[in-house]
Amino acid sequence: MDSPPSSIGSDSSRIANRSFLVDSFRSVGISGIRIGREDLRKKILFPEYLGLAMQDSIRSKDPTAGEIYAWDGKTDAPESPIVVFVNSKSGGRLGNVLKGKLQELMCDEQVFDLSVVKPPDFVQYGLACLENLAGLGDHCAKEVREKLRVLVAGGDGTVGWVLGSLQELNWQSRDPVPPIGIIPLGTGNDLSRSFGWGGSFPFAWRAAVKRSLYKAITGPLCRLDSWHVLVSMPSGENIELPHSLRHTEECTLAQDMDADAALPEKSTCFEGVFYNYYSIGMDAQVAYGFHHLRDEKPYLAHGPIANKLIYSGYSFTQGWFCTPCMSDPSFRGLKNIIRVHIKRANCSEWEEISVPSSVRAIVALNLHHYGSGRNPWGTLSPEYLEKKGFVEAHADDGLLEIFGLKQGWHASFVMAELISAKHIAQAAAIRFEIRGGEWKQAFMQTDGEPWKQPLNNEYSTFVEIKRVPYQSIMISGD
Repeated sequence: MDSPPSSIGSDSSRIANRSFLVDSFRSVGISGIRIGREDLRKKILFPEYLGLAMQDSIRSKDPTAGEIYAWDGKTDAPESPIVVFVNSKSGGRLGNVLKGKLQELMCDEQVFDLSVVKPPDFVQYGLACLENLAGLGDHCAKEVREKLRVLVAGGDGTVGWVLGSLQELNWQSRDPVPPIGIIPLGTGNDLSRSFGWGGSFPFAWRAAVKRSLYKAITGPLCRLDSWHVLVSMPSGENIELPHSLRHTEECTLAQDMDADAALPEKSTCFEGVFYNYYSIGMDAQVAYGFHHLRDEKPYLAHGPIANKLIYSGYSFTQGWFCTPCMSDPSFRGLKNIIRVHIKRANCSEWEEISVPSSVRAIVALNLHHYGSGRNPWGTLSPEYLEKKGFVEAHADDGLLEIFGLKQGWHASFVMAELISAKHIAQAAAIRFEIRGGEWKQAFMQTDGEPWKQPLNNEYSTFVEIKRVPYQSIMISGD
């Protein structure tokens, strides 16, 4: 791999540092809270034996491994116990800096590097260790488990990974589920923005780390819908899935709706959960190309600003802004390959909705924020809502907002918030049916993780989106 010119890295670093410095001044504010280091440590630090017990249980993948650490019956639980997950590769590779600052304020056993400790292991062995000790009469472990909060330092994908892992506690009836706060280290950080944690983290200020911890242990709780996506495709095609999706043997599509298309004898199914959005079309194609470019040339990823500049430049090369040949099927609208059915709120019947012929990307959005803080759905007037049969959008209302983006110029005006996107529907469940025709593939993404979806001329691919019955608990950073 060729080495980049040194000026590229230094320029990107200077830009990122200036951005973080500006955010730092904003975060401190005139009326900022002064937080004493020792007072904070008293509120959040585990007793040493509990941290070691959890660490050993996770390392050995055995929740009973912590039983060797004896409880003296006198040790009290902290007022506000907390653990932090850090994606050390996020934030322009500055996650390691944050991890060091957190370890200075807390103890090593309460700060988990996601490259070492995976969230599912923390749930299966770390939290299970506390539950096991509590069952043996350890009241300190019981209180820590009940009061525990989680802070995640990373981008939207990292936060979603932790949220999904904690969601397993609901399915296993292991209450309570710890609420989650966010330190934004990613490029878009739309989950962070939606719950008051901001769009970037000011590394230049040590006090900002203490402030984030303080907000995480004192912030009020709110709720977030999560959405299950299930894809069924004809067998025979190989597909490279993003980390957010996994293959499944259970596939229950097309059982409660009459399908005109013939179904293949064998299907391949995969599933996942998203919190912000699912999209199909040109925006996902641009995201797919950008991710592969960044993987091939990691030296370009010096921080959020550099990522956004590269992303914007890359989108111009994909034909979204300038379509060189309208006869090429890869540049036609989605209407040519897709049928959309939805279930409206409080309705059990599927209803087919039309897709505007000019739309080249369809997005099903859960949050207000999309694409680094933009609000493409817009703030709609009561009159418009009533006319369209819509309701005001919220992250916990059990509905997804479906909108369309046309060519890149339209998307640019939407992202600049000069206009709203093309409103299509609000839905409590969605089913996309996609048939290839001349198309050989389509591009899809959930929460910024794109993949290339092969299409079949003879059989349809189905994508079904339904709300997960359990809501996630978030900590408000406002």
